[in-house]
Amino acid sequence: MPRPHHRLVSTCVGTVTAGLLATGAALAAPDDEPARGSGTAFGAYLDYGPSGVARIPSLSRWLSGREIRVGHTYLPGDSWAGIEGRVPFLEDWARWRRAKEDRMFVLNVPMQARNEGRVPDWQVVQLIRAGAQGEYDRHFRRLAERLVELGVSDTVVVLGWEMNGTTYTHRCAPDPEHWKAYWTRVVNAMRSVPGQRFKFDFTPNRGSDAIAWTRCYPGDDVVDVIGMDSYDQGPGRTFDDHISQPYGLQQHVDFAKAHGKQISYPEWGLFRNGDNPEYVRRMLRWIDQHHPLYHTITDYCPHGVWQCKQNPKSSKVFRDALAEQGPVVVPTPVVPTPVVPTPVVPTPVVPTPVVPTPQVPTPPVPTLPVPSPTAPAPVDPEPEVSVPPVVPPAPTPEASPTPTPTQTMPDPAPTRPAPTPSQPPKPQPKPTPKPRPEQPVNSRQWCLPFDFGDWFSKLIGGQSLCINLGWEGDSGFWPF
Repeated sequence: MPRPHHRLVSTCVGTVTAGLLATGAALAAPDDEPARGSGTAFGAYLDYGPSGVARIPSLSRWLSGREIRVGHTYLPGDSWAGIEGRVPFLEDWARWRRAKEDRMFVLNVPMQARNEGRVPDWQVVQLIRAGAQGEYDRHFRRLAERLVELGVSDTVVVLGWEMNGTTYTHRCAPDPEHWKAYWTRVVNAMRSVPGQRFKFDFTPNRGSDAIAWTRCYPGDDVVDVIGMDSYDQGPGRTFDDHISQPYGLQQHVDFAKAHGKQISYPEWGLFRNGDNPEYVRRMLRWIDQHHPLYHTITDYCPHGVWQCKQNPKSSKVFRDALAEQGPVVVPTPVVPTPVVPTPVVPTPVVPTPVVPTPQVPTPPVPTLPVPSPTAPAPVDPEPEVSVPPVVPPAPTPEASPTPTPTQTMPDPAPTRPAPTPSQPPKPQPKPTPKPRPEQPVNSRQWCLPFDFGDWFSKLIGGQSLCINLGWEGDSGFWPF
């Protein structure tokens, strides 16, 4: 262990070196550069409870519609119940956080009950060592469960803030080694809760204060963000002093970069030097240059610029810097809707089956012939002429004549009178045809019947004129 004067020399050399580096960085930024609103997420501490949530829209309107993305509050450190998150206002902040995806909820969490009770150093040592042994793990596990249940599992937890000072019971200086072990126990207890996505922010005061804050750094595996609380007060009279002093703004940026961590400014604002617009302008410029994860100004008197009316000059600088861009409007990209051609699906032509109409044959209805009575026409009686048979000569055997069929004279067509409509005509019997004399086959006799009507035929009987033909010999007789 080095002697005290050697430690003092080493500290002075380190301080001078850091001061030169910080001064060079400060000189690199021209003083006439105007303060501008940073693209970093920002907010303000407006109150710890529901009124703090309700004031956020009013602050946004005061800044011409600039979006307030960070909500910042503190858990009470007077009892373990408060540290476990058993306070009703936590639900209001969780509801605000869940309303928009890009919002951030920052929660300062004490590491000890009676955190502002002015507990003496010897007792602080006992409390730190009890925490390092895991005696308080259950309280922080319950807090983690509460935050996950409220839907704010991505809360930024500013654990044991300003540990390098003298104000709080969770200070580091009385036993820095056990303090780091205690921090590690708390982070591991909260990370053991399923569903958590917390970020743990290690945030000392600017400057050395009671102890160099680098001596309290617990390690990269249990720290996600390295923050710094910086008010307009000593050590240092000017903003350049705030940058270049040991463990000041520049060393904070360099330390975080060396450890691969993002930076933040959970608390900053006016204080000892009153209404100091130069401090506000330079602080905003510093934030704009180094792009912290977030920053939140402490907005109540004497630190604030909106709720505190005793700082009008600083208020104007703050408002001009943050509201000069107007509302941050992210244009929604117009994504052209692709025109998907509707495929032309041909309608299938289903042929209509031709069902043949069955042809039902109409059965023919036989029309019964109704014979009309025929009045026989009067026939003059004519005597039947009887021609005496002529016997021809007998034919020779060499030639045989082809017989000629008997010719019959047609009957005269009867005249049918029109039927009387009043009564149907009576059927008349059909006349029986007269028998014709049969002509013998190969006969030598040729007969010609005579028909003189029914009346004369009945009188004389059926008569025919027959001629006997003879072909024998050469008589030379030919009947005609």
